[in-house]
Amino acid sequence: MHHPEYALSVSAVPMDPERADRILAFLREEALVPRYAVARPRPVSLDAISRVHSHEHLAALDRVEVVSQAVGVPLSDAERQRALDQQRLVTGGTIRAARIALRTRQPTVNLGGGLHHATATQGMGFCLINDIAIAIRHLRHYGFAGRILVVDLDLHDGNGTRAVFADDPLVYTFSIHNTDWEPLGGVASTAVALGAGVGDATLLDTLRETLPPVIAAHRPELVVYVAGTDVAEDDRLGNWRMSPAGVLARDRFVVEEVRRGVGRVPLVVVLAGGYGRRAWSYSARFLSWLSCGTAGEPPDDFELVLRRFRQAELHTADPDDWGLTEKDLFALVPGAEPSSRVLGAFSRYAIEVSLEDVGLIEEVRRRGFRNPVVDIGFGSGLGETIRLFGDAERTELLMELRVSRNKRIVPGTEVLYVEWLLLQNPRVGFSPLQQRLPGQEHPGLGLLRHVVAWLLVLIERLGLDGLVSAPAQYHMAVLGQRHLRFLEPEAQVRFEALHDVLGGMPLPDAERALAQGKVVDAATGSSVTWQPAVEVFPVSERMKRIVARSASAPPPPAPRYRLVP
Repeated sequence: MHHPEYALSVSAVPMDPERADRILAFLREEALVPRYAVARPRPVSLDAISRVHSHEHLAALDRVEVVSQAVGVPLSDAERQRALDQQRLVTGGTIRAARIALRTRQPTVNLGGGLHHATATQGMGFCLINDIAIAIRHLRHYGFAGRILVVDLDLHDGNGTRAVFADDPLVYTFSIHNTDWEPLGGVASTAVALGAGVGDATLLDTLRETLPPVIAAHRPELVVYVAGTDVAEDDRLGNWRMSPAGVLARDRFVVEEVRRGVGRVPLVVVLAGGYGRRAWSYSARFLSWLSCGTAGEPPDDFELVLRRFRQAELHTADPDDWGLTEKDLFALVPGAEPSSRVLGAFSRYAIEVSLEDVGLIEEVRRRGFRNPVVDIGFGSGLGETIRLFGDAERTELLMELRVSRNKRIVPGTEVLYVEWLLLQNPRVGFSPLQQRLPGQEHPGLGLLRHVVAWLLVLIERLGLDGLVSAPAQYHMAVLGQRHLRFLEPEAQVRFEALHDVLGGMPLPDAERALAQGKVVDAATGSSVTWQPAVEVFPVSERMKRIVARSASAPPPPAPRYRLVP
C-alpha cells in the first residue's frame, strides 16, 4: 500500500516524509515489486473510524490545541488538517492491506501506519487515530470472526491498541518496548518493558522466549506486525542500540516463527515509528528479504535520489533547447549582452521543466507549496541565480542557488561551482528538534540531497568534471562530508581534526562552540576558527584521478584540537 500523499508531513514531527517513497524506490530498483503489486488506498471513512473512536474524540480533532497536544508541538490549523488527512489516508492503507492479506494469504505491507498510541478517547504520541484497531474493527464489521495477533515491536508501547481490545479475547496484543504506557493489562495481552540501552542480544533473547508461546496458545488466523524501526541505534528519538543486522534478525524471527507456528497465516506489516534519515533503510532491508528471501543492502539516501534523477527523462520545448545559440556566444565577449541560458546551455524553460521532470518541484508541493514558481537571474560573468518560490506572488523564497562554470579552481578541469545555496521553509518555525543554524532565518527545506543530485545530473549532461564548493561554515562541510572531499590535504586534515572534537555534538552546539572560541589548538592554546576551502564531488574520470591522488598523498601533520569550558 502506497500513496504519494503519504509524504504529507507536519514540519515539527521528525518523521522522514519520504520514508515510504524511498522504500518503494529501492524495491523497484531491485525489481522486487512490480507496479501491479502496489495498491493505492483511499482515506478511511468517519463511519469506520467511529467503530473505534468516540464521538467526543472525533469532534475534538477539529481543535488545533487537541491535535497539537497529541503531536507534541504547536501546529497551525492547516498543519492540523494535514496531519489528520495523512493519518486517515494511511489508515485506509492498513484496512486495504488487511483485506488483501485475508483474500490472498500473502504478506501485505502498508508503507505507513502503526498509529498504535491512540486510544478510543484520546490521541497521543503523534497518533490521532489508531489504524490497527480501526482495520480490525472494519474486518469484524464485514464478517471476519477469526483470532488476531498484533505483534508490536516498535520502541514504544502499543498502549492504544491494547486498551481498545482489553476486553476482547480474540485479539491478542503483544508488545516489547522500552517503557510501559498506561493502561496495562487485558484479557489477551503481553507487555514487556526492557528499559533503555537495549541491544540486539537482549531484544532477540526476549523475543525468542516470549513470542512462540503466545503463537502456540492463541493460534492466530491473522497477524498484524508493527515493525517500528525506532529501535535502531541511529534513531533520532530512540534510546535503544540495535544494529541493522539485529533489526533484520528481529523481523525475520517474527515472520518465520508465525509461519512455523500456524503456517502461511495472513500477515499485515505496518511501519510505525522510525525517526531519522536512515529509518527507511531498515524497513527496505526487511521487505527485500520478505519479497525474495535475500536481504538487499539499501544505498545511502543520496545515491538513491541520484539514481531516481538519472532515470528521469529531461524534456525540452524543442530539440535544440539545451544547446548554445549565437546570442549565447556573445556573452563570452566583454560588454556583450549577457547570456539568456543558464550555464551557457539551458534556457529558463528547460531549467523549470528539468526541476519538474526529476521530481524536485513535486517534493516542494508535498511540503504544502501548491504553486511553486521558478525565477532565474542572469549575471554578467558571475554566474546565474536560480530561485524557487512557494507562491505565485514570489513572497515565499524556498531556494536560492548561484552557480557558474569554472576552469580555474581545479586546473585542467571545468567544474560547476556553487557559490551560494539557500534552502528554507518559511512556513515553519524552529523547535528543540530543529534548532537554528548560523545564517538561518527559517528551518531548512529538507531537500539538500535532491538539489545536489539534480546538479550532478546537469553536470553529467554538460560533460563537466565535477561539483565544487567552498563551505563558509563548519556545519555546511559536515552536511556534505559523505560525498564531497576537500581537495587540499591540509584542509581535509583540519576538518577531520575539528570533526573529531565536535562530531558528537548537535550542529547548532558545534557552531556555537566554534563561535565562542571553545575549540582551541592543543599546542598553542589559540582559538580555532573555520577556514573555507575547496570541496569537490568528482564526476569525470579525470576529476576522480585528481581527488584520488590528493587522498593518497602523505597527509600533513594533523593538528590537535580540544574543547574548553
